[in-house]
Amino acid sequence: MLALLLQLFCYLVAFILATVLLMVLVLLYKTKPYPIITRHKDEKFYLDPKTIKTIEFPSLDEPPTLELSVIVPAYNEEQRLPAMLDECLSFLDEKAARETEFSYEVIIVSDGSSDATVSVALKYSKLHGADKFRVLELVQNRGKGGAVRLGMLSARGRQLLFADADGATKFADYDKLAEALTSLAPEWRHDGIAIGSRAHLEDESIATRSFFRTILMHGFHTLVWIFAVRSVRDTQCGFKLFTRATARKLFNSLHVQRWAFDVELLYLAERLRLPMVEVAVRWTEIDGSKLSPFWSWLQMGIDLFMIWLRYLIGAWRIAASQKKEN
Repeated sequence: MLALLLQLFCYLVAFILATVLLMVLVLLYKTKPYPIITRHKDEKFYLDPKTIKTIEFPSLDEPPTLELSVIVPAYNEEQRLPAMLDECLSFLDEKAARETEFSYEVIIVSDGSSDATVSVALKYSKLHGADKFRVLELVQNRGKGGAVRLGMLSARGRQLLFADADGATKFADYDKLAEALTSLAPEWRHDGIAIGSRAHLEDESIATRSFFRTILMHGFHTLVWIFAVRSVRDTQCGFKLFTRATARKLFNSLHVQRWAFDVELLYLAERLRLPMVEVAVRWTEIDGSKLSPFWSWLQMGIDLFMIWLRYLIGAWRIAASQKKEN
């Protein structure tokens, strides 16, 4: 009986090993080692609502021409976007009035929206001018990571911030991130990331979340620590600031285009040993999330494992490392 059980155990182990080997071979065969960034012709241009002319976006590879670019990914956000933009633009305009050397742009990236997101954004572009406010309309949905990447690749700033369209983070906290980033990287050619964090909330900060979502979040953080990022406690806060040099490295190397893209970005940053700092920000949960808590976190858990596995076996490689070696 013992011999039979031992034989069955050996068969089971052999089956598991064969399955893992087959998975690895399939991933190596099917997966491209470096990201293929697709951009349709129409996505290379933005509309100036005042002149009704389309103008080509600049490239992240070009030198910067202003201080800050704010990238806002938006998928069907016609309801939540105005409040966020009002707060954002009010803060930026006041800052520009106080600090003559400060200049900015906001880029709304409509991720294949089917509602009036683009129309809402274009009204702000017409009001503030296309030099300050631009709309990048993606012809098809890419996912949040894909939308952020294309916005970053179209930006002019020395510093580049991506901010969620729901306005959950108070935009005035940009100053805290900018100060922290400047301490890491005094110039845009230096590397650095300042990460808005809800894990180090100050006394006056607000963070409300249901018990069920809190449990899911803790489980997700555990998986993040096991498979990807260990130096950052809050990887998912949609308020991250990059130097231009760092944005070039990370967004040209990013594979994941959907919700787990934040984790891959920070995983890449750790692998490349880029300086990072977490900064406490004020945050409140806003109604209207497109995430279904259980299934979204389950999918992101699977994504985390696949990120880890693909880099482990060499199916994915870091484009920034390749350029450095060359």
